[in-house]
Amino acid sequence: MYELAKITGIRSDIEGTEMKVFVPEKNLFNTILDKRINDVELRLDDGRTITNAQRKKAYATIRDIADYTGYLPEQMKEIMKYEYIIRTGNEYFSLGTCTVDTAREFISMLLEFCLEQGIPLSDLAINRVDDIGRYLYYCIKNRVCAICGRKGEIHHVDKIGMGNDRRAVDDSDYRKICLCRTHHTEDHTIGEKAFQKKYKVYGIIVKEQEDGLEELQQTQQVQQSQNDS
Repeated sequence: MYELAKITGIRSDIEGTEMKVFVPEKNLFNTILDKRINDVELRLDDGRTITNAQRKKAYATIRDIADYTGYLPEQMKEIMKYEYIIRTGNEYFSLGTCTVDTAREFISMLLEFCLEQGIPLSDLAINRVDDIGRYLYYCIKNRVCAICGRKGEIHHVDKIGMGNDRRAVDDSDYRKICLCRTHHTEDHTIGEKAFQKKYKVYGIIVKEQEDGLEELQQTQQVQQSQNDS
């Protein structure tokens, strides 16, 4: 059982270090008493290895995939690790000690897998994202809403303009995002800047290559700077 906790107090003496921790949004009182839990594994997040927040996102998504497919979470964790290895060519890793970058890539792969297979999540995918630019690209590629995960349509952040034939206009240099009809309407209702600020999303430029594949052409940093301007 993994839980995200915050250190709220600490002191040390010759025998060791005593800490007071708080687990937000969870009542573990009965669980700890019923199972007589006295020992815990402590992982200190120093920013160099996978963070507690990343681990929580990964395990939550793995549980959703397991619930959908009928596998046990531990079985699905191993299946998805090998899926990651197949897709990336990277080596086997541990969710306890891997780097921040590996964790970010793994979470992105998990979300891409859910988008491809139509697997529902227990929370909005946007709340699980660790690489927002890559996630927005997956949503465009799979034509699902970047906010809620329902079937979506392309919304042009850079407007094509009234009177132009959308089928004839080359939009390869236009910033765009995939939204469902509901969120597309909300965007037009409250305005682009208010919508992007509310949901922490922005338009990206996706070009089509000669072989028909799409690729993300601009970095998240560039995209975000355009969004803030």
